[in-house]
Amino acid sequence: MHILICLEGTPAEPWVEGFRAALPEATVDVWQEGQAHTVADYGVVWRPPQAFFDDQPQLQAVFNIGAGVDAILQRELPAAMQVVRLDDAGMAVQMAEYVCQAVIRHFRGFDRYESDMRAGVWQSHEPRRRADCPVGVMGLGVLGQRVAQALAAFEFPVNGWSRTPRAVDGVRAYSGEAGLQDFLHASQVLVCLLPLTPETENILDRRTLGALRPGGYLINVARGGHLVEQDLLDLIEEGHLSGATLDVFREEPLPQGHAFLQHPRLVLTPHTSAITLREDSIVQIAGKMRALAQGRQVAGMVDRERAY
Repeated sequence: MHILICLEGTPAEPWVEGFRAALPEATVDVWQEGQAHTVADYGVVWRPPQAFFDDQPQLQAVFNIGAGVDAILQRELPAAMQVVRLDDAGMAVQMAEYVCQAVIRHFRGFDRYESDMRAGVWQSHEPRRRADCPVGVMGLGVLGQRVAQALAAFEFPVNGWSRTPRAVDGVRAYSGEAGLQDFLHASQVLVCLLPLTPETENILDRRTLGALRPGGYLINVARGGHLVEQDLLDLIEEGHLSGATLDVFREEPLPQGHAFLQHPRLVLTPHTSAITLREDSIVQIAGKMRALAQGRQVAGMVDRERAY
């Protein structure tokens, strides 16, 4: 078994060492553009360039070390090659932590308390009822289901929307285009965990965000390409939305002078809501490589037609 590692912006050596330890029978190398490489069976990638696939058209499968595979599907890929995503590898609990803290910070008004205390003002604010703060989770895959169930554990009313019907304990489920407007009208906080596909790009626009209950709040932990940025700013300015927590952006890092920076109604983090845990990921990917080599099916196979 021969494995090639191709990771943009991420040191490859720890991954090489990890795969050599997990798969001692395998040859593991780092792919570098312009260099000759032995023909490989599998690739482990993060934002690989087109040259990687042009150089290795015989690859049986590539394994993405992040949750989203949109950067891979933008490339011209060998027809027979499988794209495999991580099932979880420690990211689901991180995502649930991140979203719950963002929802609770908004719901409890902790930002107001922080401002009051900085100003030397000691006061409490009228508590809100959870029934008045239903949370809608867009995308009910592995991460979305974990987030929805974590929110339900805090006794928030939780709505869930997916392209096809999904049943999740404690979650009121909606699906398809026919169910989208009802889902939005029933939600005050909107959490985006959708994969980025041609159908979901720009889905967080004036029409969608404007359908939330007045005072709505957005939490985007999926991809920056989902959000029409000016529509968000306009709806905050108009008072329909009270703000947003954003972890992903169309351009990362955010350029200096971007309208989001220093905006008083926005909480920004640098794409850190769920970070890949290397050791867990290596164990999972190595197990899948062994299974594929033995002709067995594995979880996480990406349907290129649906783009997830």
